[in-house]
Amino acid sequence: MASSTETASQPERPPRPNLAFRHLRGSRSPAEFAALVRRAAREIGERVSCDARYVGRVEAGEIRCPNYAYERVFLHMFPGRTLTDLGFASRSSVRGRAARTTAAAPEGLITGEGQEAGETPAAFEPYDRQDPYGTHEPYAKDHPNHEESDVLRRAFMTGGGATVAAATLGPLGLTPDAAAAVRTTRRPGTSEAAALEEAVRRIRLLDDRHGADGLYRRAATPLRAAYALLDAGATRQTTADRLHSGAGELAISVGWLAHDSGRFDDARSHYAEALATARMTGDPALEAHAFCNTAFLARDAGRPREAVRAAQAAQRAAAPLGSARLMSLLALREAGGWAGLADRTGCEQALVRAQTLFARGRSDADPEWMSFYGEAELEGLEAQCWSMLGDWRRASRHARRAAHLQDPHFTRNIALYMAELADDLAREGRPDEAAAAGLRVLALLDQVQSSRVQGMLAGTARVLLPHRRASGVSEFLDRHASMPRTGRA
Repeated sequence: MASSTETASQPERPPRPNLAFRHLRGSRSPAEFAALVRRAAREIGERVSCDARYVGRVEAGEIRCPNYAYERVFLHMFPGRTLTDLGFASRSSVRGRAARTTAAAPEGLITGEGQEAGETPAAFEPYDRQDPYGTHEPYAKDHPNHEESDVLRRAFMTGGGATVAAATLGPLGLTPDAAAAVRTTRRPGTSEAAALEEAVRRIRLLDDRHGADGLYRRAATPLRAAYALLDAGATRQTTADRLHSGAGELAISVGWLAHDSGRFDDARSHYAEALATARMTGDPALEAHAFCNTAFLARDAGRPREAVRAAQAAQRAAAPLGSARLMSLLALREAGGWAGLADRTGCEQALVRAQTLFARGRSDADPEWMSFYGEAELEGLEAQCWSMLGDWRRASRHARRAAHLQDPHFTRNIALYMAELADDLAREGRPDEAAAAGLRVLALLDQVQSSRVQGMLAGTARVLLPHRRASGVSEFLDRHASMPRTGRA
């Protein structure tokens, strides 16, 4: 067997773009096509976490053959076609490369979970990793499959100690001693950059479904590993740029987990780290993202003027990127700051700008991290603005629309919008409707752990206390009072 030194010295074969798959996408944006994939999966009982990033990786040729769940979905979407017709390589040809690539995989960054027997970990092999939310492979005895099952998700949400660690580190694709292991491996290359990008994606997917409270502490491990990779130094500038961008995006993701779980000081530190990385490397997309989250944090932390300044800085950084949707989101961040300052005129002007930019539609220039930003998020953020301005009727109307429009993929956001709706209705003087919305949120809390959502429900409960005799209010208050309070993980 070839040594790791010999393997590392072999030139990496650049991926070949999958033009057939790109042709099938047609005029749809990657995010729109990803939504079609998720819908097709639901039609046949599969569960896949397809997003714009995954579609981009397929079209770039980084995924030469999809996993079994995606294969079934794609063949359902395009009946009569084979994987080869869709531009993929045969499964046997991809598996044949496993032995040559296993030695090159950086120890400590990616675990062996998610691979089939005889295959290399997917982040270092252009064979798609098993989706953490996909269904179990029917041949599990012959080909071990470590996709996250319902039992694993329950362990992730409710377990403790070693059980939680075992359940979560596998789906994140990182081991606890990742940073130490990275320091002893070869200089990072494209496989490490791909692993880092995949870690960011998995953290976002877990947050979309479960909220931040159970994730934050464990997500710090991949961040340390990412910066260890930067310290090791890449041989190629393109790889170094990918590593810096990936580390910055990971810092933002970890910062968001801190933010959403109420650790504002930690979040501010992570966002500042991402911003510094962006400034050092001249990365305007990363800079815009860092300022975007900084503005959101400043609003939540009671610093509305800082929120306005950060949002405006984000818009300056994002202007050359050509993404109307990104500029729309940043205008909403600015609107939130003006609302916090009780500046109704400034808020309304920013909201109009956000809606106008949003109406221009999606484009290939939209960042991959913006997959959450659709009409539901636009409505939800506008609801928050009107709520801060004390216009409860408008706020509840937009919050109701946000909850109705939200893709079921984003369980946490559904809980967030319903919690916003419950609070707005309670303050508007409609206690029975507020209680009904609050009960819907409580029903989601076995799937979602978010200090933000729990805090909103607590506020709603206080407002509803004098209305206990109204229909449904007593039930909501009793169930809320009996709800276990989740500590910070």
